[in-house]
Amino acid sequence: MRSILVSVKRFAFRALRSALVRSVRARPRHGSGADRRITILLTSAWGMGGTIRAAHNLGKHLAANGWDVELLSAMRTRDEPFFGAFPPGVKARALDDRRPGAVPLPLRPVRALLRKQSSVLYPPSDRRASTWNAWVDVQLVRALRKRTGILMGTRPGLNILAANLRPPGMTIVGLEQMNLGHHIRPLRKAMAKRYRGLDVLVALTEEDRENYEKLLNGRVRLAVIPNTVHDVEGPRADLSKRRVLAAGRFEYQKGYDMLIEAFAQVHARHPDWELRICGHGKLRPQFEAAIAEHGLGDVVELPGPSEDLPGEMEQASIYALSSRFEGFPLVLLEAMGKGMGVVAFDCPTGPRDIVRDRENGIIVPPKDPDAFAAGLLALIEDEELRRRCGAAAAQTAHEYTIEVIGPRWEALFRELG
Repeated sequence: MRSILVSVKRFAFRALRSALVRSVRARPRHGSGADRRITILLTSAWGMGGTIRAAHNLGKHLAANGWDVELLSAMRTRDEPFFGAFPPGVKARALDDRRPGAVPLPLRPVRALLRKQSSVLYPPSDRRASTWNAWVDVQLVRALRKRTGILMGTRPGLNILAANLRPPGMTIVGLEQMNLGHHIRPLRKAMAKRYRGLDVLVALTEEDRENYEKLLNGRVRLAVIPNTVHDVEGPRADLSKRRVLAAGRFEYQKGYDMLIEAFAQVHARHPDWELRICGHGKLRPQFEAAIAEHGLGDVVELPGPSEDLPGEMEQASIYALSSRFEGFPLVLLEAMGKGMGVVAFDCPTGPRDIVRDRENGIIVPPKDPDAFAAGLLALIEDEELRRRCGAAAAQTAHEYTIEVIGPRWEALFRELG
């Protein structure tokens, strides 16, 4: 009996997948302005994170230059976007709106049934697979059916999904926001096989491009376009403030355990300085324990995520990027845009492309809390160095504004068109 049930489930899985693929590959409508329409796939357009902010920035630029932009979000759980209202001209659609009462009453039983079923389209090796289910699959196909223009993924699972579906009339663009070495082996294997369905894969750094060239063995066109810094308004950072700032999810990647260890050395020499780490996540109890262990309870704050990060930056003089790995750290660029002194681990990838040691910031060997503490102390104890690096950092950040980077995206889209 068990084997029969397994067979039935496999048949149902394959049948649903086949039906959805056939549906999304229906002949597109004619005369719909394919060359000026772009659909950007996201896990949550309403959430927080560098990938989401980069999509908002790009959408704002494209919409202002005559493109029809829609952010297609797998889910939605909040009323307002974390980063404020969507840019003018940018539409957003949630495939699975999880807010109470968002789905019409007659559809709720169908949604409840399909949400119990795993996705038949999203690759299970991507860690965001749990966000997807059969309901999201169906809504995605409905959204893409007979659509034209450019379809852009923003993470491996979305890139693979788009490459597999390949709706006719759409050009498929993959965007990699994380360095290749971070991805688990099953996902890398899926990328090597499935990325052949992309028309182009865009990496954020030249180092990333070289790694993906090896993985894909020249079978996919590659391009390098960095992310863009968010518009930073208001005053510059106050470089007389005795505060170090960090911001991001409380996850292993961000290395806040090493930052707290490094700041303990700073506190021993400069007890009047404080550290503020804005964010939230499952590792908060561990970070709180580390703060208590080092006796830093009076000088290290964990205030939660900030909806006004530029305002936080204005009240600090040094930004700390303690990540074990990155894709292209937008928050570092935003801090530099505020004229902050920055200290960053030379982690893969991104910081070494942005920070020139002791010219526009300080970059130290990865995963070395002692070296990080030395970098912080250098900026704390040499105000002239801090101000010189802060001024150069603001100039560097300008090179990554959407006004500079946006035209590179448009040029690529025109070539693909």
